[in-house]
Amino acid sequence: MLVLIVIGLAVCVGFIAGGSLRPFDRLKVHWWGIALAGLALQGISLTGGIGREAGWAALVGSYGFLFAFAVVNRRLPALWLVMAGLVLNILVIGANGGMPVSASALETAGAGAEGLLGASTAKHHLMGPGDSLTPLGDVIGIPPPIGAVISIGDVLLYAGVAILVVTVMLGRSGENRRPPARIFQGYRGKHLPAGRLFSRLEARATAARAGPFPLPGARSE
Repeated sequence: MLVLIVIGLAVCVGFIAGGSLRPFDRLKVHWWGIALAGLALQGISLTGGIGREAGWAALVGSYGFLFAFAVVNRRLPALWLVMAGLVLNILVIGANGGMPVSASALETAGAGAEGLLGASTAKHHLMGPGDSLTPLGDVIGIPPPIGAVISIGDVLLYAGVAILVVTVMLGRSGENRRPPARIFQGYRGKHLPAGRLFSRLEARATAARAGPFPLPGARSE
């Protein structure tokens, strides 16, 4: 799998630059479960055992899960590249009901177009005149021994993953804090220290007892 090759090369670069794998022990990653779910759905879409429509739905859902994971962890280095790559891929897949693959890129990768036609899945199909946004499709062929065909979105995604690995190994990833929820703004108990929370509740209770015309010196918010 190409992403494993990218990660392996990034780890080598990190070691050459004087980094270590120890910073990964302190790396906070949120919602990692939906990333695993997204990868699992990707695997389902690559099989031919389900219908094309169901496979396409699984593929779109997988990119949705992966994008949500990237958004929640957007404070990590280079995650904006990952998000950009996911957006470009989902645009071309959504517009064409799957990822169109260039025949010339297949030849560069050492795979014949007939092979793709015989093993088309919900994710891939041979690029044709009816496809749109074709520059965003799988148009980049990587020759053997890797023998892969990727898109511009894949390039951005893999670049983001590689930069993230190297940056973390060098200890420059910073802190990946989750921001407070933007839904139900009135609740802040999870994000305020206990002392501040109870003092704020007490002040509001005092103001409520005082009525619309609080006594002089009474505090209210």
